[in-house]
Amino acid sequence: MFKRMLASAGIGAAKVDLMLHQDTVSAGGILSGVVRIEAGRVDQAVDDVYAFVRTNYVKEHNDTKTNVEATLAKFLLAEKFTAEAGKVYEFPVSFQIPAFTPVTMGRTPVWIHTGLDIKEAIDPTDEDRLQVMPHPHSAIILDAVNQLGFRLREVSCEHAPHYGKTNGMSFVQEFEFVPTSMFRGQLDELEIIFYPDENGVSLLMQVDRKARGLAGLFAEALDTDERFVKLRFDRSDLAYGAHHIADRLADTIRRYA
Repeated sequence: MFKRMLASAGIGAAKVDLMLHQDTVSAGGILSGVVRIEAGRVDQAVDDVYAFVRTNYVKEHNDTKTNVEATLAKFLLAEKFTAEAGKVYEFPVSFQIPAFTPVTMGRTPVWIHTGLDIKEAIDPTDEDRLQVMPHPHSAIILDAVNQLGFRLREVSCEHAPHYGKTNGMSFVQEFEFVPTSMFRGQLDELEIIFYPDENGVSLLMQVDRKARGLAGLFAEALDTDERFVKLRFDRSDLAYGAHHIADRLADTIRRYA
């Protein structure tokens, strides 16, 4: 009885460890590994073994910025079983992280939170950091933007429920670029939000025009120099490669610069 009381408080209880085969993955990619459960000093009924994909984003309110934790997806790794005292259990697992998983650039973290659901006890948990690379479709766009002479200045996850609702999230990840050659002198910056899926990628671009003359300075002061542009590239478009995408992006930017 005393051991069971200790186990319910987390002392001598079961432990969980997610051992991934890799810690680097592209957004939308598949993670695989083994969940290792080391039973405690007493038998414990485990309702399920779960994994959450999580990240942080910045929310601003009254000029105060706070970090908010967000869950991107939840996966059931193993169903109900009894962890018998002293035994070790291993379950092979595989799951696909969402295509909209943020890239781990700047201060954006992504991690897997693994846990056991045990009634009337503290749930054992484990956390594993991931390095997330751009979705393959987004990567082609990023290559094209680089070919146009834009330098990546900042990547951040910001609270934006209107723009995040496409993914069912209340935030988006923004990529902010500055022109270094072709559009230098025409643009202050270019911001892009990516919405990749299995059939292609949609973009929301914010084109921040360079102020020209008094009218331009007035527009900049009122933030009317920024234009939002929506674009879509299907798999057939992306198949032509980054150079083809760069030409289309350049034509679009020129129309709004």
